[in-house]
Amino acid sequence: MVGKTEYFDIVDEHDRVIGRARRSECHGNPALVHRVAHVLVFNSGGELLLQKRSRHKDIQPGRWDTSVGGHLDPGEDYLEAARREMQEELGIAGVPLTFLYPSQVRNEIESENVATYLARHDGEVVFPPEEIEEVRFWSPAEIEAALGTGTFTPNFEEEWSHWCRWCRRYPTTGADRLGFCAGDTFPDLFRSLGGNDSGR
Repeated sequence: MVGKTEYFDIVDEHDRVIGRARRSECHGNPALVHRVAHVLVFNSGGELLLQKRSRHKDIQPGRWDTSVGGHLDPGEDYLEAARREMQEELGIAGVPLTFLYPSQVRNEIESENVATYLARHDGEVVFPPEEIEEVRFWSPAEIEAALGTGTFTPNFEEEWSHWCRWCRRYPTTGADRLGFCAGDTFPDLFRSLGGNDSGR
């Protein structure tokens, strides 16, 4: 947001809103825990869409990151933010989102509470070039080969670890695998992701 101060809700250890702070304060003060929504966007071939962050970003410029990731606006809930960010970052709207899992990011720069959703999309992707340099679909094997090389943001590598653990808990191969349905709640997933064996 050029020329406008961006504010985030600050939350406590139970994810309850306890205040508000400027974005510039949150990035640099790990004591200010704020909320983020992520979306993992897969195509029907089981490949994951990743975005390459602009080299002008203040956090992790030029690295590949989660399909969609954005901070919640004050008063917004995680699902609302996931839908909004998916449209703003990738031009994707009207696609069902399935909640996967909550997680936390804790490092020397910031503290975030994250809710991750899953979507399937085979259509057009339109992204803002001032925010994102490039997008493309990656196979699980390509992602595994590039882990630890500096190609990805640390947050995405952590997200990938969460996703792999989720896949081990809910296998996507075999006769009893879960399938997509048109809704926003589990299980809405995976018939078309049957080839997604991360091996982790």
